[in-house]
This record gives sequence, structure tokens and C-alpha cells, in this order.
Amino acid sequence: MKFSLLNMGQKTNSSQRWMQALLLAVILILLNIVASYFFFRIDLTGDKRYTLTKPTKTLVKSVKDIISVKVLLDGEFPAGFKRLQQSTKEMLDDFRALNPNISYEFSDPNAGTPEQVNDLRKKLKDLGVIPTNLRIQQDDKTEEKIIFPYAIVNYGTRKFIVNLLESNVPGTSPEVVLNNSVGLLEYKLANAIQKLLKKDKQNILFTDGHGELQQYETADLEAGLRESYNTGRVNLDTIVQIKEVIDLLIVARPRTSIDEKTKFKIDQYIMNGGKVLWLIDKLAVSLDSLRRPGNAYVPYDYTLNIDDQLFKYGARIQSNLILDMECSKIPLQTGMMGKTPQYDQFPWFYYPLITPKSNHPIVKSLDRVNLYFPSSIDTIQTKTAVHKEILLSSSKYTRLQPNTSRLNFEVLRYDAEPERFNKPYQPVAVLLEGTFPSLYENRVAPEMQEGLTKLGLQYKPLSKETRQIVISDGDVARNAYNPATGEMRPLGFNPYERRVFANKNFLVKCIEYLIEGRGIIEARAREVKLRLLDNIKVREEKTYWQVINILVPIGLLIGFGLMYVWFRKRKYASN
Repeated sequence: MKFSLLNMGQKTNSSQRWMQALLLAVILILLNIVASYFFFRIDLTGDKRYTLTKPTKTLVKSVKDIISVKVLLDGEFPAGFKRLQQSTKEMLDDFRALNPNISYEFSDPNAGTPEQVNDLRKKLKDLGVIPTNLRIQQDDKTEEKIIFPYAIVNYGTRKFIVNLLESNVPGTSPEVVLNNSVGLLEYKLANAIQKLLKKDKQNILFTDGHGELQQYETADLEAGLRESYNTGRVNLDTIVQIKEVIDLLIVARPRTSIDEKTKFKIDQYIMNGGKVLWLIDKLAVSLDSLRRPGNAYVPYDYTLNIDDQLFKYGARIQSNLILDMECSKIPLQTGMMGKTPQYDQFPWFYYPLITPKSNHPIVKSLDRVNLYFPSSIDTIQTKTAVHKEILLSSSKYTRLQPNTSRLNFEVLRYDAEPERFNKPYQPVAVLLEGTFPSLYENRVAPEMQEGLTKLGLQYKPLSKETRQIVISDGDVARNAYNPATGEMRPLGFNPYERRVFANKNFLVKCIEYLIEGRGIIEARAREVKLRLLDNIKVREEKTYWQVINILVPIGLLIGFGLMYVWFRKRKYASN
């Protein structure tokens, strides 16, 4: 009887264990089913790479209608692009978790018959989607694949094309380029949504009447801006005031003196919270001036009459030229072959290639910007609180040349001596933010005040919180244009090196920041740290780590199983 009761007790315990195991399995299955309808994750990374910024969260939550995103990154890719593919999916999952009105799908433009693929590629090309032929080296082999690193964001009848892949900067490894691309995913996707949601475009005016860049010279920049903004031109001599409906004023490379009345209009526009982008050439010099007959050319200051205004706001453009060993090249004739001139390309120190060093969201992860005869900028202490941020500066190997020095091509006959380039990191683009004092403080006569009153205007000696950017090169915004053929080259295109630099991207980011301020652009400051494996060590210790990864888990399972059997035997043997 005692044996029978013991046997029944063992059967009861065994049945309870089976019921508990079955219940646990059912709970796990139910949890997985419920979890499939929800997306969440806990960000334990040090750089918070999986946490959206507050402006992005606010924007995504505000979406009221359906926004669909088509990502052209489906298919098999090398490991680096798998990461970009997965990161894009995770970012869109974050968006969708905040707002179910955002949906997405992945597609492969290379899938289908040759006719279908060619037809799709033609349609994508019409949208501005250009494929990339990327070479990625992994271990001892190199992979090549035509890919379309784009996302097409659709909102009603409108769409916005997002290039998910950053430009490949010479000297930068593909891993770093892909890492930068992953770091900018949030900004690019959120920026596309923001632009699609805008009902009314903001207004940008280019000044005219003082020898500024003409419309055909800023055509490429304006074409890029028109996706999100209204652009136009105004001769400030023809208006009484710059109204607050103007969101940004661009002073693009003036050549003649700006009179006091015009300066007063700009000043009061700023005092009322207006934003200004100053693109200023301090010295009169160009390649054409150096090619004129004569041994040399001496540059001279443009009499723009705005030095005091910029000084009052916190910046001063010096009367000098920057020479930088990090520069683009120009062709010069080196000889003749029969009757045919022979040309070679030489580094032209007056055309610096600026690699952004600041972590400010305007220039974070930006490609190099090509400037033309820039001058250095000093920041000045102001009466009011104005924050100065250097956006672009020259390289470590920089020298300054005063405006009294002669310019010619003789400098190319000799090898550069690095020890002479001893004025490093000269500022060429400065952001000014804060409350600005008026240039005309204590200078408004009673008669002038009376005239303003009759016009319904009020003089303001102090500005609202606002922003300005000063760049010491006007041609940074100039695209090449052939009036004979009507051909326009992209902004930043270097015809000698056959490369497009980031001039347009830089200016667009400046304009976005001036108008929008800190918001979605904050996501550009996100830094995703790149933690690369030591490829040499991987090759040397490959077998060792394979053995560990395979045998150690199996050994742990066997050890756990043996311990469990031993524990059960010991437990029931005692009974």
C-alpha cells in the first residue's frame, strides 16, 4: 500500500510538471502573438542610436493622413548594405510605432524580366533616382552590385525622393560612408515627411541691384529650394521695407556699394526677427583677372559699405586671401605637341576644399565644399548676447596672403612648403545666433523718425531672437552657365576634376537651419560610432573563434543536461 501511494504521488508530480510546461508554452506563444502587433525596444546603447529626437517624435505623431514609404533596398546585399537596409527598416518601424498612419514596403528594382527592370529603371531615372555601383571589400574578395539606395515617400499625390546613401568622400572608407548614412536616416526621413506636410511654402528673397549673382547663376540652388520654398528677387531700392512675410534674405555676392537706406532696411528686417545669409567676396579677384596680359594682378577691396554692419552683428571679413594645401586643381598649359597645346592640372591653393570639422547639424557628415578665393573671418564681441559658431574653416596647412600681394601663376612652378602654411583653421563660414544690436542705434534723427512714423513704421534698436550666416565667398552659390548654349552645370561642379562638391548641400542646410532653427535638423547631429572589427585579427583567429562559438554552447548544454539528470537521480534516490 505504501508503494502504491508513492507511485501515485510520483505520477501526480509528473503530471503537474507536464501541465506547467504546457502552460508555459501557451503563455510564450500568446506573448509572441500579442508582441507581433506591437513594436517596442529598449535603447541600451551609449550613443542612443535607437532613440528618436523629440522634434522627430512630435512631427511623426502629427501625421493625420496616410504616408507610405517605398524603400528600394530589397534583395541580397553585401554586409555593409545589409546594415543600411536593416537600419532603414528599424527606423521606419520606430515611425510606425509612434503613428500607424506611416506604412512602408521594400522592393527590389533589379527583380523581374530584363524588360521590366529596364522599364522600371527608366521611370526611376525620371524621378531622379540614379543607381549606384558600389564596390565593397570583405576579407579577400571584392563585391560589386548595382543598387538603388533610395526611399520614395508618398503623401497623397505628392512624393519626395530620399537618397539614403551619403556621398563617397575621397579617402573615406566605404564602412565610414555607410555608417554616416545610417546616422542620417532619421533626419532624411523626417525631413521628407516635414516637407510633404507643409501646406504653405516659406519665402526666400535674393537681393538685386548691386551686382549680385544673376538668376541664371543661382538657378541650380533655386531649383533645389523650390521643392520646399518660394524664391524670388527684389531690388531693395524699390521697396520701403522688407516685410516679415519674407522668411529669409540672401545677399549673394554684391559688387557695388550698398547705400545707407538699403542697409537700414536690412537692419530693421533683422531687428524684426528676419534671417540673412551673407555671401560676400571681400576682394576683387578671379581666374580671368589673372589670365589678362601682364605679369601679375593685385586684388583690391570691393567698396560694399557693409563692413560696419557685419561688425555690429559680430563678424568681420578680413582683406586677405586664404591659401590652403587642401584644394582643387586647375589646368595650365605646360607645352605644345605640334600645334596642340598640352595641359596639366595643378593644385590651386586659392580654391580650398573645406572638410567640415564642426559637429553642428548644418555641417555634420557633410562632404567637402569647394570655395573660390575666400577670405578669413574674425568673430567680434557684441554688445548683446550673440553666439558665434564656426561652421567651416580651412585645413591645418593654411597661409594668409594680404590684399597688397601680387597674384600670378608662378606659385605653381614650385613645390609647396608645408612649413610656410602655418596659419591653420581659418574660419570661412560663421553662424551668428541671438539678439542683435541695430547698426543705427543712437543714429536715427528726429526727422527720420518722423518719416518712419508717416510710413507706419517703427524703429527698433534691438532684434528679436534670430540668426544670420556669413560666408566669405560669394561664388560658393554660383553654378556655371554657358549663355551661348543655355547649358547649366550643377552647383559645386568642378569641370577640371569632373566632380560635384557639396556646395549646394551646404547652402541648403544653411537655409533650412536659418528658417527652421533647431528642430528636425537636430537629428543630423546624431553620431553613430563605428566599431570596426580588426580584419587581420579576424583572419588569423578565425578557426579559434569558430570552434569556441560552436563547441562552447554545445558543451554548456551537455553539462546542464548531465547536472539535471544527476540532480533528479539524487533527489528521487533519497525518497
